[in-house]
Amino acid sequence: MRPLLHPAIEDVRPDAILHALADPSRAAIFAKIMQAGCVEACSAVAAVGDRVIPKSSLSNHFKVLREAGLIRSERHGVEVRNHSRWEEIEARFPGLLPGIINAYAADGGCGRDKT
Repeated sequence: MRPLLHPAIEDVRPDAILHALADPSRAAIFAKIMQAGCVEACSAVAAVGDRVIPKSSLSNHFKVLREAGLIRSERHGVEVRNHSRWEEIEARFPGLLPGIINAYAADGGCGRDKT
């Protein structure tokens, strides 16, 4: 099994964070992880609004969030636990994450489709 790679906090870049959270589904997944503290089952974040994200897409969303430095994923047996790195990101880039999450909330919530 390949190891899960996480950038060191000093290697996290704001453009990677902005790219990761530009997708409303990823922003919604990240918000759910933040609220829960730790998400163990992908199914816990699979529903975004009234639609369900396929497992293959979820895997990619988690990868983008992890590689941007927004979450830490740890394998425990067959499950992967995902934790928010909010505090580390907030310490490095004060106000960045609250600004993004608040913008989604003001716009009607993370993950809302405009179509």
